[in-house]
Amino acid sequence: MITPYCIDVPQADLDDLNDRLARTRWPNEVADAGWDYGFPLARLKELAGLWRTGYDWRTHEAALNELPQFTTEIESQNIHFVHVRSADPDALALILTHGWPGSFLEFLDVIEPLSRDFHLVIPSIPGYGFSGPTHERGWDAARVARAWAELMRRLGYDRYGAQGGDFGAGISMALGAVAPEQVVGVHVNYLPTRPDPDVELSATDEARLDKVRQLMAARPPYQALQALTPQTIGYALTDSPVAQLAWIAERFAQWTDPGSPVSDERMLTNISLYWLTATAASSARLHRDTARQAAPCPVPLGVAVFAHDITQSVRPLAERLYDIWHWSEFESGGHFAAMEVPELLAEDVREFFSRVRAQ
Repeated sequence: MITPYCIDVPQADLDDLNDRLARTRWPNEVADAGWDYGFPLARLKELAGLWRTGYDWRTHEAALNELPQFTTEIESQNIHFVHVRSADPDALALILTHGWPGSFLEFLDVIEPLSRDFHLVIPSIPGYGFSGPTHERGWDAARVARAWAELMRRLGYDRYGAQGGDFGAGISMALGAVAPEQVVGVHVNYLPTRPDPDVELSATDEARLDKVRQLMAARPPYQALQALTPQTIGYALTDSPVAQLAWIAERFAQWTDPGSPVSDERMLTNISLYWLTATAASSARLHRDTARQAAPCPVPLGVAVFAHDITQSVRPLAERLYDIWHWSEFESGGHFAAMEVPELLAEDVREFFSRVRAQ
């Protein structure tokens, strides 16, 4: 059964958020700390003050409720999704999947341009936002992909494409493996590539691999904690809105292109979604449950590489594993491409699937 959904956060939850923000117990900070010790105190106080007194959830809630939203139950898990039909009845269906610490909100700015050519399905990953929390083990990328295949079947789509970044990329590729007869192609804007001594690389590609090596050598604290003890960090993030704010705002500060930052309003809406649904712990479990290995993808693959992403894919290495039909390099944009440079991402998605459909 598919049921229409309307966001309606209880006022008591918003009042509680305001009260907790007002009673924040702040740590001290050494002089001239900058980013050397973590998120700067002055910037976090600025964001917390905006969240408490300058941000109106109800305004954004009303805007989100203009989207056609639905829920359905798959494998005993509630699944929330947006479903926007194109005016073109012959349009290809496209399922868009977010990552962490994003949400379905990542795709707000690509809905209009992409819906000209695609019927759009934009689900929230189980454990995230209105698809959360989860209540059992095993919701890894492959299981999410199987749920997506069932969702698309219920919606009546027997041929469709998939797109995603971050975890959404892995889930989209897994969907290609789960339903290769239905998925015509997968487009990703995040594709980590591992070194291969048998592949000769250019100086540019070697520099990209060095960046990956440095990242893996100094494993990011958020990744270690969420991959090893998501429940433990979940206590702090679920109890303190400022902890949740710092945890996610740090990622937006470090993973975006300084030339195309995500607005504070949009970021706070995304963070509010995590806070108001109490899904910090359940969303973090995806880091623990999903294996860190190359995801198989037997269908045509399109790759968009953005210059300010966490890592940049190396094409000769990717081509050893995947059937690459399309490869684009962009000088702007970062990890949250759909939010930072929506027009670039939308056009690249359109170009890839036009090529796939023409074949």
